[in-house]
Amino acid sequence: MWRRRLLPLVLSTCILAVWPGWSTAGLLPQNSSEQVEITFWDSIKDSRNAGDYEAYLKTYPNGRFAPLAKARIASLRASASGASSASSTTSAAPAHVPAAPPASPTGAPAPAPAPIPVPPTQRAQPAPPARPAAATPSTAGHEIKDCAACPALIEVAPGSFTMGNNKNDPSEKPAHVVTIAHAFALGKYPVTIAQWNACVAAGACQRLTDIADHDQNAPAHNVSWDDAQQYVKWLTKASGKAYRLPTEAEWEYAARGGTATRYWWGDQMSQGKANCKDCGQPWRADGPNAVGSFAANPLGLYDMGGGVWEWVSDCWHSSYKNAPVDGRAWDQPYCEARVIRGGSWLDGHDYMLSSTRFKYDQSVRYTANGFRVAREMK
Repeated sequence: MWRRRLLPLVLSTCILAVWPGWSTAGLLPQNSSEQVEITFWDSIKDSRNAGDYEAYLKTYPNGRFAPLAKARIASLRASASGASSASSTTSAAPAHVPAAPPASPTGAPAPAPAPIPVPPTQRAQPAPPARPAAATPSTAGHEIKDCAACPALIEVAPGSFTMGNNKNDPSEKPAHVVTIAHAFALGKYPVTIAQWNACVAAGACQRLTDIADHDQNAPAHNVSWDDAQQYVKWLTKASGKAYRLPTEAEWEYAARGGTATRYWWGDQMSQGKANCKDCGQPWRADGPNAVGSFAANPLGLYDMGGGVWEWVSDCWHSSYKNAPVDGRAWDQPYCEARVIRGGSWLDGHDYMLSSTRFKYDQSVRYTANGFRVAREMK
C-alpha cells in the first residue's frame, strides 16, 4: 500500500512512524524533534565514513549521541592514520587508505530524508501514476556546449506532464498536471569531478573531500546545495550564459522523458538501467560509476536515476498541495531544506522511480548528493 521510506532528517521536524490503521509497510511523518534525532542516528550508526558523524554533529552539536559521534570520528581517523603509517614503512607498494572509508551499502544511511537512505526490506509496489494530460517530448533535443569547461546540455522542448504520484508517499501527492511553456537546457550528465575541479582551479569552488581517488568522470558528490550555487555562479561568469539548478518540475519532466510509468523505462525494474546497488552491473560500493555508464532516457539524458542524488532549486514542501503548475521553482523565504531527486548508487531500485523525492538541509554535504545544471534557451 505504502512505499516504505525514510524522510530527510536535517533540521526538520518530520519523523517516520506507522500511523494506526495503516499497513506496517507504510510510514508517515509525525512531529517530534527527539525522534528525528534518533532516526538520524539510526541511519548512520553503522557507517565507517567520518563525514556521516560530522553531519550529525553539525545538526545536533549537543545531541544525545554527540559524545559517541565524536568518538567514532576519532576512531575512524586514528585507524586511517595508523594504516597510512604502516603502509609508508613497508617495502611493498603501499595500498591506498582513504581518510574515511566509504560506507558499505548495507550500513550506509538512506537519503530518504536523512543522510543516505537505508533501503527498505519490504515495500509495496506502487501503481503507475496517472497519464499526462498533454504530450511530452520523447526524443532527444540537440546537444549544446557553451564553453570548453562547460557541461554538455540537452535541449528539452516545452510540454505538459503529470507530476507526482497519488499512490504511496504522501510527499508525492497530489499528482498534478504541470505545463512547461518554454524550452530549457539540462545537463546531459550530472556535473563530474573533473568539471567541479575546473571551478576549484579557478578559485570559485571549494575542493571536495573523499573523492581524490575516484574516476574524474564520475559525478561530483559530497556537495551541498550551497556548493552547487557556487558552481553555477562561476559557470555563468565563465560561459556568459545564465546557468542555474533545474526546478523540481523541470527535473521530473526531463527524467520521465515523455513517459508516465514508474521508471522511465517502464513499470518494472530492469537490470542495467540505473546506477543503484540492486540495479545490475556495472556497480561498485565505494562510489558512483562514471557518468554515462548506463543507458540514456528517451531525451538523451543519462543517470536521471541512480548515480548521485541531484539538488534542484526548490524549497522542500511536504506535499504538492498548492504547488505551481507552470514549472517554476517553488521557493519561500528563509528556506533551509531543499529538494533532492533521483536516488544514488547506495540505494535500492525503489528509489529510482521518476516521482521519488527527498530533502536535505542546503548547507549540509553528504556523500551521495550531487547535481546537474540547467539554463534557459533564450
